[in-house]
Amino acid sequence: MLSATLATPAVTAWLTGTATGLGLFAVVGAQSAFILRQGLMRAHLKSIILVCALTDALLITLSVLGLQLLTGMVPWLTQAVLWFGVAFLSWYGVQSALRAWRAESGLQAAKVAVPSRRAAMLAALGFTLLNPHFWLDMVVIGALADSFAETRLLFAGGVITASVLWLLVLAVGSRLFAPLFQKATAWRVLDALIAVVMIGLAAGLLAKGI
Repeated sequence: MLSATLATPAVTAWLTGTATGLGLFAVVGAQSAFILRQGLMRAHLKSIILVCALTDALLITLSVLGLQLLTGMVPWLTQAVLWFGVAFLSWYGVQSALRAWRAESGLQAAKVAVPSRRAAMLAALGFTLLNPHFWLDMVVIGALADSFAETRLLFAGGVITASVLWLLVLAVGSRLFAPLFQKATAWRVLDALIAVVMIGLAAGLLAKGI
């Protein structure tokens, strides 16, 4: 009876969506690096997670309902997002590199320097929406959802579940590693790694845009 229940189209769509979402989201990209740093600073983490989760949920639902149609109708939209992403990631990468070079980190210093809740939430939104890889993921999700017909929204629910799970992993992980980051050296290493990730992503996008 249990195996028959698990084999229903609805459950299959949800499980497939969850597996797809984990495969797409469980990487340390721009959004993940930003969340980790804010979590280590214990700075507006709940608000940032909420913004990311709601944005992911909204765009996943829209992608399943027809994001491909939108990009087909507005061809320049993909290119515009790409160039905004290059600029945004480059700027944040340079800022991280400067923090690492100048040793302006350390847990206490970072708490003082953290922006307001509104600024942190806007940054979280920027790392989500100005990331062309995110939009590519949405197109992939929309394409895969087409094969689930009437259960496509359950597929979307599975992808949303995966998004929330990954965000919670980042939030919990940042808290667990907080004691290590009492030392300024650890912050410099983290900022250097973030700079490499951000500038590497920007360079990859730039190569695609040229």
